[in-house]
Amino acid sequence: MRRLSAKRTIEFVAQTEKLRELPAVHEVLDHLSPALARFPRSVVVAEVRRVLDLKRREIRGGSAAAADGCASVAARVQTALASIERPSLRRVINATGVVLHTNLGRAPLGPLAPLPGYSNLEFDLTAGRRGKRDTHTLALLERLLGAPGIAVNNNAAAVFLALNELAVGGEVIVSRGELIEIGDGFRIPEIMSRSGAVLREVGTTNRTRIEDYRDAINERTRLLLRVHPSNFRISGFTGRPPLSALVELGRERGLPVYEDLGSGCIADLAPFGIEEPLVTDSLAAGADLVSFSGDKLLGGPQAGILAGRPELVVRLRRNPLFRALRLDKLICQVLESTLRNLLLEQWDAIPALAMIRQPAEEIRGRAETLAARLSGLRIEILEGRSLIGGGATPEQSITTWLMAVDCPDAAAAERRLRAGDPPVIARIENDRLLFDLRTVFPEEEAELAAALEGLYARS
Repeated sequence: MRRLSAKRTIEFVAQTEKLRELPAVHEVLDHLSPALARFPRSVVVAEVRRVLDLKRREIRGGSAAAADGCASVAARVQTALASIERPSLRRVINATGVVLHTNLGRAPLGPLAPLPGYSNLEFDLTAGRRGKRDTHTLALLERLLGAPGIAVNNNAAAVFLALNELAVGGEVIVSRGELIEIGDGFRIPEIMSRSGAVLREVGTTNRTRIEDYRDAINERTRLLLRVHPSNFRISGFTGRPPLSALVELGRERGLPVYEDLGSGCIADLAPFGIEEPLVTDSLAAGADLVSFSGDKLLGGPQAGILAGRPELVVRLRRNPLFRALRLDKLICQVLESTLRNLLLEQWDAIPALAMIRQPAEEIRGRAETLAARLSGLRIEILEGRSLIGGGATPEQSITTWLMAVDCPDAAAAERRLRAGDPPVIARIENDRLLFDLRTVFPEEEAELAAALEGLYARS
């Protein structure tokens, strides 16, 4: 015990000495570069104190080998201040081949400058009085879908709003096989519960029949819900009634049928190997209401769109939650631009759709041309698969061609690429770096080449 106590005493004394060696705030300020005068003094002082507090915790936790002097602390402060100046949200080069990369912002956006100054967000220029921000997307949605629609800040919000308005205090019938998790731990049953609707599960995980819905209907039933499994597939002995059968049952019992489509496919991608139900097909089949994402196969910004019978859309818009969930002016601008491009079939103006539609041979040609520029690197052009990603079109992929780059330490090289400016995000497979140009904009190829050349020079 005495030996352990003595050890602790020695450690305590050593920590105390290290803490005493730490410089005072004014001493660190004297060592800082005059160039930091561009920062408000209060910000600099706060950062000095933050670094000193961090160093004290390191010493007390036993992770500090020695106390930092003025110069060392000043350097850490300078690094921290530089990081404050640098935006956290940055452009990256996505060379993974995953088109709708959830971690990289899902659907990539094309060039679009925010409107400077004021805008007519909620002002009717013709009438000279207050207007509604829906007007900027309403007409486009109706032309695209053949039904009126509104937009909220994401598809989870769209589901929440629909259930709260149409089924609060009542029951919503849904198949057990459609009780999905939509990402980041958010699950349909939990959203339903928070909306005030009561979940009524029918069928089994793999098979649900129309009779299951019919038998579950009672005086408390408010809505028949169908959820498209856009982020998973169940194969084998499976089945569920077609939407038309659910619509027929809804008409028979006077219940609205609501389909959450998730992916929001408006442009037919079947010619490019992607099988995904079209929003217009669901509405044509008689669904009273549909919802879908704006930043998946629609190719726009994060948003949730609800469209369907005019009287239901009016009810949704009048719900007090709509104001809490509505779009801001920047998203409204980007969504309007995306919808217009869809309506005019200007596919190449929507990067996600342009990437999906890009022929594999064209990608091969780009890869071979870029590899030829990098003659000092060991590069092989391989056939591969691009993924749609973003919780859309599971188990579906597109033929592509990959640049496989040999390097001594693929993991270390991948980290260096991520630390670059701009960061480059690649894949590792069989100890080689893989680059899929399907998700690299042509104007980014020069930056990608420079990053690879720099990587080779340091290898």
